[in-house]
Amino acid sequence: MPLVEALRDYSERQPAYFCVPGHRFGRGISRELTHGRDKAFLRFDLTEGTGLDDLHQPSGVIKEAQELMAQLFGVRQSFFLVNGSTCGNEAMVLSSVSAGDKIIVPRNVHKSVLSGLILSGATPVYIMPEWLDKWNIWGGLSPIKIRDLLSQQPDIKGVLMVSPSYYGIVDNVEQISRICHELGRLCMVDEAHGAHLYFSDKLPKGALEQGADMCVQSFHKVTGSLTQSSVLHVKSNKIDEVVLAENLQMLQTSSPSYLLMASLDAARYELASEGLQMCDEALELSNYARSEIDKIIGIDCLSREIVGQYSIDDIDLTKLVITAMDIGLSGFELKDILIKDYNVEVELADHHNVLAVLTFANTKAEVSRLVSALADIAKSRAKVGYHTVMQILPLPKMQLTPREAHFAKKERISWQKAVGEVAGEAIIPYPPGIPVVYQGEVINQEIWDYVERYRKIGCHFHGISDEKLTTIKIIK
Repeated sequence: MPLVEALRDYSERQPAYFCVPGHRFGRGISRELTHGRDKAFLRFDLTEGTGLDDLHQPSGVIKEAQELMAQLFGVRQSFFLVNGSTCGNEAMVLSSVSAGDKIIVPRNVHKSVLSGLILSGATPVYIMPEWLDKWNIWGGLSPIKIRDLLSQQPDIKGVLMVSPSYYGIVDNVEQISRICHELGRLCMVDEAHGAHLYFSDKLPKGALEQGADMCVQSFHKVTGSLTQSSVLHVKSNKIDEVVLAENLQMLQTSSPSYLLMASLDAARYELASEGLQMCDEALELSNYARSEIDKIIGIDCLSREIVGQYSIDDIDLTKLVITAMDIGLSGFELKDILIKDYNVEVELADHHNVLAVLTFANTKAEVSRLVSALADIAKSRAKVGYHTVMQILPLPKMQLTPREAHFAKKERISWQKAVGEVAGEAIIPYPPGIPVVYQGEVINQEIWDYVERYRKIGCHFHGISDEKLTTIKIIK
């Protein structure tokens, strides 16, 4: 662990320290934050001291730590990210397309990709993933539709896809990357939720193993590094790594956290030495949870029975997608009951489901608490078979590119008068968190009616500046 070891050695020397940060090896951290507990880890919260290297021009321990990361994942180069996968997605866009270029983007992509499109000036060619009515979640991308789009529009530079999804849905990256490469295009993957997939043959194959040119991984989500720490991997020689590094310098803070970078170095070490065991422990817990949940009448857990349908190549079984719709509980209601009555916190809720993310760091006792809570909830309710199938709208007309729309002059009008106008802000019912309309797209009658139904029931929206949607920004 070159970076961790350098930080340890530096702090043990106890130099008279006249650099930032100002807390001086933890001595100056507020007692309100630490409550008198051990602050030893804060000795690694340093800056570019002697021998500690520089993330933006790495030549020493950071360079070595990144090289070890690249070796582990079998790629040409790995970049540490301290601004999360957000800046990694933005960098992938900026490093692959320029103003006027086209790129295929699924509609369920993370909002950071839209930021990358605004920064680059590129034009998105949106594609809808397939939809699972029973579970009300997105499936995979159709490789056939990808091939058709690339064949019909030779000016498309590549594809940026999401795999696995938040819910553990894995696309056929191998087939899509093969199509991209046959036609001379790039295949990029937002693999924020999949850094662990490379360490067990009981898990789906990772995007890099399936031929992706580059991908971004949120190491902090499941592999034990600190929140906001991620990695950008480059496998293909089609990527200009100098340009990519320049873009990352523009997107990342000039004061990178050594705590975050050290946690990446340490997490990589743990994966290299114990990755198989870590994944096996997570899968053992997951299999136990699924077998127990299957016994509960009225509670269902997403399983591998969907693989091969809806363009789904595989699923990550460490993600538990759980629904209680058969006993009349929405995902929101189930999440609320779990935390308030049983002190069990799950990752997210949507209209139909809750999501529990299992890792090697969970315990069987914790999983048993989840299972027992679900069983207790099911006993207290009769089976009613309540289901709501969400409508999926066709893609709206794009009048302006994301960049053009972002910088266009806007005015605020009544939501009641918005039909036929070009949206000046995104309308994203949350969940599922998929945009009904992006800025620069036309609000047609069908979209207005759809959003109005959500508005009347008090749905939460992302993207809009008027949280009640009584008004909306449009482009003049």
